[in-house]
Amino acid sequence: MHPVKHSHSGARLGPSATRKGPDAHPSRERGSQARPAGGDLGEDGGVRTARATAGSALFLVVAPGVVAGLIPWALSGWQSGGAAGWFVPLRIVGAGLCLAGILALLGAFARFVLEGAGTPAPVAPTERLVVGGLYRWVRNPMYVAVVALILGQALLLARPVLLTYAVLAWSVMALFVRWYEEPVLRARYGVSYDAYRHAVRAWVPRPPRPS
Repeated sequence: MHPVKHSHSGARLGPSATRKGPDAHPSRERGSQARPAGGDLGEDGGVRTARATAGSALFLVVAPGVVAGLIPWALSGWQSGGAAGWFVPLRIVGAGLCLAGILALLGAFARFVLEGAGTPAPVAPTERLVVGGLYRWVRNPMYVAVVALILGQALLLARPVLLTYAVLAWSVMALFVRWYEEPVLRARYGVSYDAYRHAVRAWVPRPPRPS
């Protein structure tokens, strides 16, 4: 999931950075292009936002919905594998991971619409490089959120098979990022993407560095 997307940009992670569109999102700046008159710009912007919203919602269901929802359900039936008294603290941690994962996914997808004017899908990438929100903390927030959701279900349901699946899913996503997404983003953004990549970790969130 998460196509040519969540790429990330320049050394300074300000609103002027641009990127393309998981849990990353390329595109080029358009400063040199003439802007339409105010009315047309507003209308075109509204259409783009509506399309981006619809496209992102569809991708959310098709990609994370399958990887973090349908497959875990197929593996576990969402039935608890532990006794009724299954270690309550672990259940609480699992529920917290699920909630955090859902909120992170929704926030990352919203960024594609509001900041990037596009979707995470490779067929409809963002117009600008998305580097705000969670993308200031980690380069692949959607993938991290998906893994958190799977791990959360594993703890909540006491299902070891979901722990194994979480490791497998992360491995596939990491390979996809390393051998597909990063080369595409580097080719498109050059030193800007390299600077962003240097400033923000791929998998372990870290507070944004001061500008």
